[in-house]
Amino acid sequence: MNNMKEAFRKAGHEGQRTPDKSRSGRPQAPSAKFSLRDDYTLQAEQVIRQLMETLGRDYAYFTTSKIRNILAQVSEIYNEVINGPDEALSAGLKSRIEYLKVRLVYECGRERVVKRFVERAGLLNLLNNIGDSKENFKKFARYMEALVAYHRFLGGQD
Repeated sequence: MNNMKEAFRKAGHEGQRTPDKSRSGRPQAPSAKFSLRDDYTLQAEQVIRQLMETLGRDYAYFTTSKIRNILAQVSEIYNEVINGPDEALSAGLKSRIEYLKVRLVYECGRERVVKRFVERAGLLNLLNNIGDSKENFKKFARYMEALVAYHRFLGGQD
């Protein structure tokens, strides 16, 4: 039960999240300030390059297959979003986005490299800020695709 509480806390559902500490013990800047820019592809490239630098040899453990399930879930939601007739996200789509957050948190708990990726890319913060905006979700989905594309382009393993 505590694991689920922790998962929801990390997904932004229970109060403010305390800043994570770096290896030096100093608090890192919270990802709450992370937002997508219009040049999200450049932003995605920078995230992956920074992750490669930060993880060093451990980057080899960050395989595309570790994030493929998440990307597949994002793509399924994206297809429904672009084909939906409403101007805003339906309650069903918002529920699926909430579940996506839970899946991200779960994967973070399983794999340290995935956690570093999710934090560096600001994925939970971005999902928390989608609201009922179709445009925000579309931009998030494209950013997620760009992250995976740059991971592969820059030599990420399958």
